[in-house]
Amino acid sequence: MTGSPRARSFDLAADRYAANRPSYPPALLDAVEELAGHRLGGALVADVGAGTGIATALLHARGARVVAVEPGAGMAAELRRRLPGVGLVRGDGDRLPLASGAFDFVTYAQAWHWTDPRRSVPEALRVLRPGGAFALWRNEPDVSVPWIAAEQDRLRGFLAALSHPRAGRLPEGPGFTERRLTWSRRVPVEVHLANLGTQSAFLMLGPERADAFLGTERERLARLFPDGVVEERYVVNLVLALR
Repeated sequence: MTGSPRARSFDLAADRYAANRPSYPPALLDAVEELAGHRLGGALVADVGAGTGIATALLHARGARVVAVEPGAGMAAELRRRLPGVGLVRGDGDRLPLASGAFDFVTYAQAWHWTDPRRSVPEALRVLRPGGAFALWRNEPDVSVPWIAAEQDRLRGFLAALSHPRAGRLPEGPGFTERRLTWSRRVPVEVHLANLGTQSAFLMLGPERADAFLGTERERLARLFPDGVVEERYVVNLVLALR
């Protein structure tokens, strides 16, 4: 999680990441509490791979006592700027710089695939107290929507050589409970394109090739959405296990 140049590519785009990436619906944290059997309010939560703090902010707003764990300097600086009152430590999910048995929740939002599960699962369990909850989630484009499905096909074709081998994979098996939630947000086309442009595969391409693809995509979207606004629809995949 710390050593990959691709994972580190986000540091150069931390402000764009924070401004354009989608958040998560309130129902997600409702589901986390339901599956865990206890509330986030007052709970001690380690939010691992916190990035610029998109999920951290939601957990903090729920009343959780959050410690954000983030390896990247640029992402951590943006998180500190946006959430100055939240605890932040530099580290990664494979080697958590946290005390054993101290936390009520360990959460990963859009960050699990940057870890080595052979290390990150034991680490998450190590820092949880007995009865604590290990929760992971990620937004996935809702490909039941035709224009989103078509765009995802184009992205896969363009970025095939840079696809992440574990992108979209969450733990499964005995002890893990899964929940899927749909939600949407309406944003200007430029925000949608900027969101795409903060994907690590685009950041690794360099601006010339990335801008060429996004420019063509802008023309397509302008024809589909002449008012300049798109409705991004997502499916949040949540999995949770109790210690």
